[in-house]
Amino acid sequence: MVHLCGVKKSFRQGPHGLLPVLRNINFHAPGGKTTVLIGPSGAGKSTMLRCVNLLEIPDEGVLRVAGKEIRFEKNENHPPLGKSHFVRQQEILALRRHTGMVFQNFQLFPHKTVLENIMEGPVLVKKENPNEARDFALALLEKVEMSDKKDSYPSTLSGGQQQRAAIARALGMRPDVLLFDEPTSALDPELEREVLKVIRTLVQENNTMIIVTHNLIFAREVADFIAFLDGGEVVAYGTPAEIFSKIIPKRVGDFITAMSPEDYRI
Repeated sequence: MVHLCGVKKSFRQGPHGLLPVLRNINFHAPGGKTTVLIGPSGAGKSTMLRCVNLLEIPDEGVLRVAGKEIRFEKNENHPPLGKSHFVRQQEILALRRHTGMVFQNFQLFPHKTVLENIMEGPVLVKKENPNEARDFALALLEKVEMSDKKDSYPSTLSGGQQQRAAIARALGMRPDVLLFDEPTSALDPELEREVLKVIRTLVQENNTMIIVTHNLIFAREVADFIAFLDGGEVVAYGTPAEIFSKIIPKRVGDFITAMSPEDYRI
């Protein structure tokens, strides 16, 4: 469903330098499965996820999402600037029709109600019938237990409610792949449980999902596969049983031991 082959990404650091963030990403997320990205801060997890949605444009490599393929080639005359001069805008929009992104800071439209936030994409981007889009949005709000907040504005909601509304908005586009970038990092434990409950439901429905998280207990519970990133590369990939076993690379084991409660240490 999602493939990254030899993907590289650097950012400008000062007037002359480049900071490599993704050095050589080779990654596969199969359809109907949940793949979780873990690793230390600065490993490139969020940048990798944003490359899947083309919020960041890779400098080099191949990206395949739901049968759509885009190749990014290095141009010696134009060093990487993080701009989309290597790919046409219509290619970006075509690929994004297959993905739904949930951000750690929600990014709801503050001047629109929860219901309007969910309907915005289907009506304006996918040109769906407004009545049909509204019916589907209401069904999604019921799924995330937010039906009573359909006419509320984001500023009146708790963080957990805003994130559940953001999940419903992503689902409103009927994506082939759901992308979650640290969906609970801005929430306290009680609100985090609300959001994780919704994500668990999506896992049980066999949605294709890629989740960036530091919550290793949650990762071990919901993941079909786990990718460990370090230094801009995928240094370990496998099932939770494999990643949390004693045969994994020492760097992965050290991270899990440092981040996990005692019962989850290897």
